[in-house]
Amino acid sequence: MTELDLESPESYIESVIRLAGSRLSSFKDAEEVGLAADDLNAYPGRESLGPPSAGRVLEDEGPDLFELGRKAVLDGKIFWEHTAAGEATRLGMGAKYFILPDRLERALAEDGGPSPAGGLVPLELGRRHMLQLAYEIRRLAEESGVDPEKAMARQRMLLVVPEDGMPEMAEGAARDLAGTLPRESLLFMVQTAFHGLEKGPSGWVPDPASPRRLHNHGYMAMQKAMEGQVFSLDGAGRPSPLSREAFKRVLEGAWDLVSYNIEDLGYLTAALDLESAGLAVKKRAEGYGMMMEVIPNNPERPIKGGMHAFDPGLGRDVVVESFRLKGVGPEDIRYLNKNFNHYLDPAGTVERIREEGLFMPVSVKDGRLYFQPVQGDISFWAKTFFFTRRKAAPINSLKSRQDIPSALKAMRLQDAQPGFAGYARGL
Repeated sequence: MTELDLESPESYIESVIRLAGSRLSSFKDAEEVGLAADDLNAYPGRESLGPPSAGRVLEDEGPDLFELGRKAVLDGKIFWEHTAAGEATRLGMGAKYFILPDRLERALAEDGGPSPAGGLVPLELGRRHMLQLAYEIRRLAEESGVDPEKAMARQRMLLVVPEDGMPEMAEGAARDLAGTLPRESLLFMVQTAFHGLEKGPSGWVPDPASPRRLHNHGYMAMQKAMEGQVFSLDGAGRPSPLSREAFKRVLEGAWDLVSYNIEDLGYLTAALDLESAGLAVKKRAEGYGMMMEVIPNNPERPIKGGMHAFDPGLGRDVVVESFRLKGVGPEDIRYLNKNFNHYLDPAGTVERIREEGLFMPVSVKDGRLYFQPVQGDISFWAKTFFFTRRKAAPINSLKSRQDIPSALKAMRLQDAQPGFAGYARGL
């Protein structure tokens, strides 16, 4: 059983305080924990990790993947999760969801790039992300001879938003998708942020003067297992919470929960990956509970993230976050997990999270202690299928100002799609 109490955000942080008390009682303060963080977080047996075993190539998994994926999408068997709660500190522009193209163009000019050219549809990054999926599903339905309205009515989506982005993100998404997606089919969750912990005379306690920060995307996965955290908006735009059991029933209707990050720029022109959706359907039938895509790191500008490697102690491939690999820099990571995953038993995964929890790495920021669980660690207890592609490309995401040219290029390609600009303006 997990050491964490996942009944509510309040019970979670209380259990985190107890966890800090039991695991970090010998440290006098957070600064001392920070000095030891690399060792505290270290992955057991990291010195023996080796190159991943021969990867499974998506294109070798059979000719029927596209058709399996097409049917799963049109039948509403994919649960679409969109994460927009990241702190985006490296970009320095506030919530990524609200970043407009002209803001990116001005930032590029400030950094010595070309002057703003304009001409892009004035849609924020988050709205572009949400609309792209609806645009592609409708086109797929039309090409398949299916009523687009009926195809959209079968979809279920969850948008995870930050506290300071609510209610603007929820109201905007509900407004944008009104008429294409039933109101009750668009769900939301506000990812809770927490004060940092400090060591006091009676042990570890939250410091109310410290910044409230997210406990990484692993907490997001655990929060979905809590009571009343997922909600829809009623006709007046007010949150209408779902019980844990009600949300479980929604997930039970899905064969695959695919979790996307809105910073993924490739998504802006390819939200639907029917081959990987078909692969998820196939691997679910074979008993897999999770599916992770492996891509090469960019040798010219390597990034940190989940390193894909073979663990001889476990006798299988694993994905280990870079902050658990003491002494391993981005340049040492050859293969990464792509920044979205498939969960092939969505309801069962949420239930298992309540029982198992996740590993709780530590981080010290501004002199205070925060925990940083990652959702990719679900792969340590879920039977996981790792795959790559013949033409695998590095991650293309908006993470820092260096990525702005790529972001603007992706937005221009998105606007150039047949009918997209008119579709977006019509909504």
